[in-house]
Amino acid sequence: MDFATRWPEAVALSNTRAKSVCQALADIFARVGWPSNILTDAETNFLAGTMESLWEAHGVNHLVATPYHHQTNGLVENFNGTLGAMICKFVNEHSNDWDLVLQQLLFAYRAVPHPSVGFSPFELVYGCEVKGPLQLVKQQWEGFTPSPGTNILDFVTNLQNTLRTSLALAKENLQDAQKEQVAWYDKHAREHSFKVGNQVMVLKALQAHKIEVSWEGPFTVQECLGAVNYLIAFPTSNRKPKVYHINSLKPFYSGELKVCHFTAQGGDDTEWPEGVYYEGKSAGGVEEVNLSMTLGCMQRQQIQELCTSYTPTFSDTPGLTERAYHSIDTGNAHPIEVQPYQVSPQAKTAVEWEIQDMLQMGVIHPSGSAWASPVVLVPKPDGEIRFRVDYRKLNAVTHQGNYPMPCTGELLEKLGRAQFISTLS
Repeated sequence: MDFATRWPEAVALSNTRAKSVCQALADIFARVGWPSNILTDAETNFLAGTMESLWEAHGVNHLVATPYHHQTNGLVENFNGTLGAMICKFVNEHSNDWDLVLQQLLFAYRAVPHPSVGFSPFELVYGCEVKGPLQLVKQQWEGFTPSPGTNILDFVTNLQNTLRTSLALAKENLQDAQKEQVAWYDKHAREHSFKVGNQVMVLKALQAHKIEVSWEGPFTVQECLGAVNYLIAFPTSNRKPKVYHINSLKPFYSGELKVCHFTAQGGDDTEWPEGVYYEGKSAGGVEEVNLSMTLGCMQRQQIQELCTSYTPTFSDTPGLTERAYHSIDTGNAHPIEVQPYQVSPQAKTAVEWEIQDMLQMGVIHPSGSAWASPVVLVPKPDGEIRFRVDYRKLNAVTHQGNYPMPCTGELLEKLGRAQFISTLS
């Protein structure tokens, strides 16, 4: 694919060994000339010694795309998808001779204006529209009469001027398209980086099953190869270190760091300053429901009236339902009783406040069970605490239940005609 004119080339090969690829590329460049730079993926046939000798002999600078990052050579990847779809439509009736019409399929692609540059590859290469079947029909309808011939000098001058004008317009269109693509990408992109020694999760390139985990790891960053490429080491396996783009990596957080408790050792209560981590909760109600500021005044008023009509349902205070029950099956396991964690006096006060609030709301009640699990306090960004229970010992002896996954198609059919969709948590 020529990046300037979007002119594609494709060759049907019986194999993709380095020798076959070299011969195919040499045949193409014998017609169009050798490039100054060429970008390929990191397949072994493109990195073989035969290929490197070919580039060196013709003064070509070989660039290699980052593994598992298709955006590096997105122009070719998009063309591969388009050409593959065209071939699929053709092989339904001609499954054994699709390679014979490959050039006709390329002809159709080259005659269509590219959305980024605004011109077809034919126009940018030859300086005029290609004469195809539809062009001939159009000429017959319009009663086309051939123009008188011009001398060679005028023809070459006009062709050069046409090419300069077309390439200038294509460059402007391409810059506008790139600005739109950059704005769309930057809207959701977030800058991040890793250091040598960081543990990361790696995105799987291929998954055997749809429900298989998409990320694997943790692995270790061995070396930083620029701003976006990292050499990842696999200490627990015999795999060789591999280069990954930063979009295929995400930081690894140990599960043990998410569960913590606070002790009173040393008498240091700086992590729980009094009056900061906990503030008295209001009784809740419709007036406590937070409405998004992105709504208009009329919309906020309508939602407020709806909440008022169903006050028991739309409430900021957690409630209790009796419509569903859950049973925990521990089999023949003996009751597990874990002693409470030691906490500071301030944290103990917060625990008592939380227990009293839940007792008043009716979401908990006193129990005399032989099973006991300790309370875990997790600070929240707003200064309050998140009240949790450490059920790891209980989960270790609990028999896992089977819950069928709902059919996505049926759910979408139910939501297809809805004007508003809301979620309750």
